[in-house]
Amino acid sequence: MIFTRNDPTLKQRRRELKRNQTDAEKAFRKRVRDRQFYGVRFFRQFSIGPYVPDFYCPTVKTAIELDGGQHNQSENKEYEEARSEYLKTQGINVIRFWNHEVLIDMQSVLNQLHMKVTPPVLPFRKGEGNTTGPKK
Repeated sequence: MIFTRNDPTLKQRRRELKRNQTDAEKAFRKRVRDRQFYGVRFFRQFSIGPYVPDFYCPTVKTAIELDGGQHNQSENKEYEEARSEYLKTQGINVIRFWNHEVLIDMQSVLNQLHMKVTPPVLPFRKGEGNTTGPKK
């Protein structure tokens, strides 16, 4: 199967989505643009196969979806599930937030995202240390 990213046939759709972004997308983008979020780059409206996630971070292979109330309708749920499943088969993790969640409590959203996109720091065991650090 050919896996197309930023398919040229979807360019007009991506432009449309960028022009008509929601308030939540604007607010989220303001916080993650220009590598402000832990130095990782997020692309908005980046197509992956036949789908266009709201945001995509290739460094951590994560798609961010910001969902409004229309995503609660049964026909939309099926589409969202199919899209998430497709992205997962491509090795891409999908993280969803509600629009109101982004607008009301951005810090909580960013904290949840941080926990999902950065590896945990494990404590050293006694006797083990950083072997790449400065020498004494």
